[in-house]
Amino acid sequence: MDYSSYRKIIGVIHNIQVGESCCTQMLTVRTGEGMVNLIVSGDTVVIDRVRLRRGMRIAAFYDGNLPVPAVYPPRYQAEIVTVLRRNQDVALGYFDENLTAADQSLTLNLSPMTNVETMNGQRFLCSPGNSDLLVYYTSTTRSLPPQTTPQRVIVLCAGD
Repeated sequence: MDYSSYRKIIGVIHNIQVGESCCTQMLTVRTGEGMVNLIVSGDTVVIDRVRLRRGMRIAAFYDGNLPVPAVYPPRYQAEIVTVLRRNQDVALGYFDENLTAADQSLTLNLSPMTNVETMNGQRFLCSPGNSDLLVYYTSTTRSLPPQTTPQRVIVLCAGD
């Protein structure tokens, strides 16, 4: 799957209410720029199948190519939602054989402590290069591209 059009929102869940059906929820998320509403449906991937609650710091990814209703606060259909720890960031995208993101935004330096797994939580025993990855990290170097030693890497295998 091509994740290049996906956009990221990071914030804290302020409110959760029933969406347009009983199978959807609308999360109101406070970001650094203000409030955003995210629709979480049965098709939304919630990493680790965590039950989302008020006060959680999350990152959500939505497809920037999809139409968005002209409402305030903005409302996006969440495709992927993950919970973040304090000071943690997450990147989503294709990483080449050298573990550099296709958009040159990040290079990964894996360590023995880096947990590399598949979407269903199983260990990934191959090199994660040349794959779509969801990368969790806390700090980067000031180099171009920035480098990080991630805590966790989820390989988004083609069948996931």
